[in-house]
Amino acid sequence: MQTLIDYVAQKNAWARRPLDLNNAEDRKRIASSIDADLSPENLTCDGELTRSQVQAKYKRLTHCAAQLKMLDPTVEFYEY
Repeated sequence: MQTLIDYVAQKNAWARRPLDLNNAEDRKRIASSIDADLSPENLTCDGELTRSQVQAKYKRLTHCAAQLKMLDPTVEFYEY
Protein backbone atom coordinates (compact mmCIF):
# COMPACT_ATOMS: atom_id res chain seq x y z
CA MET A 1 0.00 0.00 0.00
CA GLN A 2 3.00 2.28 0.49
CA THR A 3 3.50 2.74 -3.26
CA LEU A 4 -0.04 4.10 -3.59
CA ILE A 5 0.38 6.33 -0.54
CA ASP A 6 3.61 7.72 -2.01
CA TYR A 7 1.88 8.31 -5.36
CA VAL A 8 -0.95 10.25 -3.70
CA ALA A 9 1.53 12.26 -1.63
CA GLN A 10 3.41 13.18 -4.82
CA LYS A 11 0.16 14.28 -6.50
CA ASN A 12 -0.86 16.24 -3.40
CA ALA A 13 2.39 18.19 -3.49
CA TRP A 14 1.12 19.85 -6.70
CA ALA A 15 -2.63 19.77 -6.07
CA ARG A 16 -4.84 22.71 -5.25
CA ARG A 17 -7.17 20.32 -3.46
CA PRO A 18 -5.45 17.36 -1.78
CA LEU A 19 -6.61 13.86 -2.59
CA ASP A 20 -7.70 11.54 0.22
CA LEU A 21 -7.69 7.74 -0.12
CA ASN A 22 -10.57 7.60 2.39
CA ASN A 23 -12.87 9.53 0.04
CA ALA A 24 -14.65 7.58 -2.73
CA GLU A 25 -14.68 10.52 -5.17
CA ASP A 26 -10.98 11.11 -4.58
CA ARG A 27 -10.25 7.43 -5.25
CA LYS A 28 -11.95 7.86 -8.65
CA ARG A 29 -9.80 10.94 -9.29
CA ILE A 30 -6.69 8.98 -8.30
CA ALA A 31 -7.66 6.19 -10.71
CA SER A 32 -8.14 8.76 -13.45
CA SER A 33 -4.74 10.25 -12.65
CA ILE A 34 -3.06 6.84 -12.83
CA ASP A 35 -4.80 6.24 -16.17
CA ALA A 36 -3.51 9.56 -17.47
CA ASP A 37 0.01 8.76 -16.28
CA LEU A 38 -0.17 5.39 -18.06
CA SER A 39 -1.00 6.95 -21.43
CA PRO A 40 1.85 6.38 -23.90
CA GLU A 41 2.74 10.08 -24.15
CA ASN A 42 2.94 10.54 -20.38
CA LEU A 43 4.50 7.17 -19.69
CA THR A 44 7.41 7.83 -22.03
CA CYS A 45 7.55 11.61 -21.45
CA ASP A 46 7.06 12.00 -25.22
CA GLY A 47 9.91 9.60 -25.93
CA GLU A 48 12.42 11.31 -23.64
CA LEU A 49 12.79 8.42 -21.17
CA THR A 50 14.97 5.37 -21.66
CA ARG A 51 13.37 1.95 -21.96
CA SER A 52 14.41 1.03 -18.41
CA GLN A 53 12.95 4.29 -17.04
CA VAL A 54 9.67 3.62 -18.85
CA GLN A 55 9.56 0.07 -17.51
CA ALA A 56 10.18 1.26 -13.94
CA LYS A 57 7.52 3.95 -14.27
CA TYR A 58 5.05 1.45 -15.75
CA LYS A 59 5.73 -1.05 -12.96
CA ARG A 60 5.20 1.61 -10.28
CA LEU A 61 1.97 2.89 -11.83
CA THR A 62 0.48 -0.58 -12.36
CA HIS A 63 1.40 -1.43 -8.77
CA CYS A 64 -0.45 1.71 -7.62
CA ALA A 65 -3.43 0.74 -9.75
CA ALA A 66 -3.52 -2.76 -8.26
CA GLN A 67 -3.32 -1.36 -4.72
CA LEU A 68 -6.11 1.12 -5.42
CA LYS A 69 -8.25 -1.64 -6.95
CA MET A 70 -7.73 -3.74 -3.80
CA LEU A 71 -8.73 -0.76 -1.66
CA ASP A 72 -11.78 0.06 -3.78
CA PRO A 73 -12.91 -2.58 -6.31
CA THR A 74 -15.41 -0.14 -7.85
CA VAL A 75 -12.78 2.17 -9.36
CA GLU A 76 -12.27 1.80 -13.10
CA PHE A 77 -9.11 1.95 -15.16
CA TYR A 78 -8.82 2.10 -18.94
CA GLU A 79 -5.05 2.05 -19.50
CA TYR A 80 -4.34 -0.52 -16.74
